[in-house]
Amino acid sequence: MKNLMSRQRPALRTSWFHWDNQDGTEGSRVVRARRIGTILSAAALTMLTIPMDAHAAAIACGGGVSTGRVAVNGCISAERGKEGKVITREITAHVKLRNSGPTAVDVSYEAFFRVVSGGHWVKLGSGRTYVPAQETVGPTEVGSSTRPCAPLKVEIRVHARVAGGVWSGWSTAGTAQCQT
Repeated sequence: MKNLMSRQRPALRTSWFHWDNQDGTEGSRVVRARRIGTILSAAALTMLTIPMDAHAAAIACGGGVSTGRVAVNGCISAERGKEGKVITREITAHVKLRNSGPTAVDVSYEAFFRVVSGGHWVKLGSGRTYVPAQETVGPTEVGSSTRPCAPLKVEIRVHARVAGGVWSGWSTAGTAQCQT
């Protein structure tokens, strides 16, 4: 039986990348390779989570309405742009649909846009999608409009209907066009 006191002690950490044993020999290269691999993997994952477009627009959803067992939310996003010397804002309407029923349904939807101070409603787009049972679909882009920047509030409204059903009420969302 070996003397327990003569066992070599584990490596002591003297810095992040350098491990020494008490006799001055270098620690395991496998341990060092794993540590470096872990650091590089973490750096790569961090780079994947950083958005590539720094001016990407956030989507804000308005209040919900329903048509039968499908809940509808109208959502809006505004992304800044430039065409020549004119600063623009691309207003995009989205729809978010939640099916609370036990069966899947086909849903049709429409989106409209207007400038709040005296503007009239203009259709941005329409579409149809399949919403599985007990699932949420979206936000799905319905349409967009590019406007020159002005200190005006804009809003969108969205409504939907299940195949063969009636149209829901309006779900609205708004934004100030050229906020920073």
